[in-house]
Amino acid sequence: MKISAFVPILVSVLFLLVIPTSCEKEIPAVIKRTDNTAEIKRLTIIADNDFEQNEYLKAYKNYLTIIHLSDPEKNRIDYVDALISIALIQQYEGNYLESEATATKVLPQLKYLKKPRFAWETYKIISENYSATKDYDNALIYAKKAYNLNASPRREANALANIALVYMYQGDYKKAIKIYKQLTTTGYYGNKKKTNSLKDYEALDYAVMRSNIGISYANLNDSRALPYYLEALKTRIKLNDRQNLPDSYSNLSDYYLSSNPALAKKYAETAYKHSCVVNTYKQKKYALETLIRTSTGNDVKKYSKIYIRFRDSINKIRLTQKNEFATIKYNFTKDKEENLELKIQRAEHKLEMQRQKNRSFISYIALSITIFIFIFLVFYLTLKGKREKNDAVFKNEIRISDKLENDLEKDIHETLSFAENNNLENISNKEQFLNYLSRIYSKTRSISRENNAIQTNENFASELKEMISGYTGQKLSIIINGLNTFSWSKIDRVKKITVFRVLQEILDQMKTLNNASLASITFKKDGKNILIMYTDNGSKIAPKDIILEKRLQNVENRIKTIKGTLNFDPYSENGFKVNFKFPI
Repeated sequence: MKISAFVPILVSVLFLLVIPTSCEKEIPAVIKRTDNTAEIKRLTIIADNDFEQNEYLKAYKNYLTIIHLSDPEKNRIDYVDALISIALIQQYEGNYLESEATATKVLPQLKYLKKPRFAWETYKIISENYSATKDYDNALIYAKKAYNLNASPRREANALANIALVYMYQGDYKKAIKIYKQLTTTGYYGNKKKTNSLKDYEALDYAVMRSNIGISYANLNDSRALPYYLEALKTRIKLNDRQNLPDSYSNLSDYYLSSNPALAKKYAETAYKHSCVVNTYKQKKYALETLIRTSTGNDVKKYSKIYIRFRDSINKIRLTQKNEFATIKYNFTKDKEENLELKIQRAEHKLEMQRQKNRSFISYIALSITIFIFIFLVFYLTLKGKREKNDAVFKNEIRISDKLENDLEKDIHETLSFAENNNLENISNKEQFLNYLSRIYSKTRSISRENNAIQTNENFASELKEMISGYTGQKLSIIINGLNTFSWSKIDRVKKITVFRVLQEILDQMKTLNNASLASITFKKDGKNILIMYTDNGSKIAPKDIILEKRLQNVENRIKTIKGTLNFDPYSENGFKVNFKFPI
């Protein structure tokens, strides 16, 4: 008998034994809700000031406290503002998935808020998170949502600028140019420019848009980029915009890289000089990359070393900051749980005292015997469970060992033979040798990923998305649609694990057999079933690769265990297609 099956029986016995023998009616515990409005307002002022001063750790801690103290109905505005601020801090620190999760908590509150600024900020954050993770389709959706709000003229203009920025990321530079020109000539910023009524912070936004026009033209190899670069630089110098000056000089350096190397080097040096003053990651990284591109001889080696040291130091700082944020969150959650537990304990103290008075001597004897039996059984079943777990681990290690031997032995042998029989100083031989190593690494990583534990709690959708994103690269882009259109929490744990492993195996097989550059995975609720469709634009699989059917046999077997079905078409003219569905 497993311990999980035996525990309910023992709990039932314990419950029967400790029921008070008297018929006195228990008084329910009542926990009074405290009005924390004054404290919330005080902390909001402090947190907002820390946020403006870039003291994000201090601000983050206070915003967490505000959320804990707030009644989402009574203190809705402060509650939503705190969530939005935390989402922004997480975004600034590069925690895009956590930022998206935090911003999503705001969405149910938006229908109760009259001012559109809350929705505008939320949609903007979500759009920027999607852009940062290269999910540009969803980024565009939320950028358009922000634009369609009845917001202030400036927010409406900035939302339109965000749409143009997504088009830039997608490589649709002509659309981006059209929107930015509209904004800066006949739109909000253009009209204010004509009347000379741009405020300083609006002039900075105007300069960013004009600079982005230049970047778009440059990517189209159009010489019209130069006047926009110079205009943006002039504005930034006038307003002493130290934050964006390095980018202007770096843009000009890239523009003159082919036509005037000396001038390009001069602009690159100026960009790096300004970036060292500001000392922000993005600007300094771009400036150093520009310096390396424009340098020759010993200068290339010099700036490359500086670049490597800079990246290493930034990675260490980011890791430290990430750990600090995680510690704050953990300590806050722990304190919150301990305080709640203390309140409950105080509220139930009188009831517990009454129960103790009503217990008889026989109940204590019976309880002691039951506890002794329980401890004995737990000890026995724990030892048995450890033995079974060790056996399972041993079997799993044997399976992994066999897989490593079968999948990697041939590749390792070929790699060693190639290294022994070829001159690795030769560039083509070196590239081939690196390809061999990359293939071994990919297979090893795939085997490792197959044996990782899978979270099936509320983080399942995020982990599934992260696993799929792990297959993207320079040669393959994957579009995920509909992942959050239904609730994964209502789906059985075993089915979620099966979905995770099936998609993992399909992606592994397609990466091996297919040469697709674009793939799509669509999740859809179809009545009482979940339908998942995979398509790509790979070339038609030759008849000799009919072995794919055998490789997907394991996938089909997995799906059958959850009463699902699998269909695939390897001979499609438009690439490979496979879909499967299973009942909820």
